[in-house]
Amino acid sequence: MNKTIIATLLAGLVSFTAQASEWGYGDHNGPEDWGKISQTCALGRNQSPINITDAVAGDMQDLSISYSGKVTGLKNNGHTLQAIVEGHNVLNVDGHEFELKQFHFHTPSENLIKSKQYPLEAHFVHADKDGNLAVVAVMFEVNSENAEIAKLSADLPEEGNTVTLKEAFNIADLLPSYESYYRFNGSLTTPPCSEGVRWFVLNETKSISATQEKALNKMMGNNNRPVQDIWARRVMFSK
Repeated sequence: MNKTIIATLLAGLVSFTAQASEWGYGDHNGPEDWGKISQTCALGRNQSPINITDAVAGDMQDLSISYSGKVTGLKNNGHTLQAIVEGHNVLNVDGHEFELKQFHFHTPSENLIKSKQYPLEAHFVHADKDGNLAVVAVMFEVNSENAEIAKLSADLPEEGNTVTLKEAFNIADLLPSYESYYRFNGSLTTPPCSEGVRWFVLNETKSISATQEKALNKMMGNNNRPVQDIWARRVMFSK
């Protein structure tokens, strides 16, 4: 798959550029209307996010995440705050190497764990050489201030703008332990809701202060798609 197609798929996770003005999270362009943009949003049987309730414990391989790069900037694309990353950052799974392209945020969380919704969820978006996507999701609990989030949100960009961070930081510092995780087949959580995405939701959480959560939510609004039917899918949980 060529680089243009891969770029289009990645952009679709946070912005369906051809019809970006036609979807959002409001009363007249919210998730219930996304099927008018892409039928997959309404008819797909492997849609994300989900409520993780009946996971099956399995002897799954440990996640192999190697992030040696840094976060250097932050973009507000009108739907989310998306971090700009650089360096060598990969997820190895199923015999494939997936390169980290970006990560972004949702307030509140899109996925639920045992019916619990978190105040903030980060999606680390990866693609392999053939354009297949894999997302690692990290939940945040309101507790103490997060030093990395403080650096990331020191100068929050207005819609359509991008800022360069005054202090770059290691991407890996935003990850909790990833020994315990949930896995399922899913989709993009925004139009065009394309399926075939490998999802890995980490069981361990990171901390964020109430002030930080409010600042991010004020900038992005409630940008979470409601949970979707699981249908015949099996959700696996690493032992």
